[in-house]
Amino acid sequence: MAERKIVQQLHAPDIEPRLRHPKIFEVFDGLQTGESLQLTNDHDPRPLQYQFMIEREGLFEWDYLEEGPKQWCVVIEKK
Repeated sequence: MAERKIVQQLHAPDIEPRLRHPKIFEVFDGLQTGESLQLTNDHDPRPLQYQFMIEREGLFEWDYLEEGPKQWCVVIEKK
């Protein structure tokens, strides 16, 4: 993975569940091309990745930095 310009970090468990995905998309949409969001979570955020694939197709790059068992960390770059 190339070095990323991480401009925002979110810890998903700190966000109220019903607001979690909307908040992550809000932060992502506020990024400039080439900027990244680092997301940590207490479970695999694969459903979020699928949602990105549908709602932001071709606009992001998704890279795991850590894959459990207690914490998952991904970097989501805006293309």
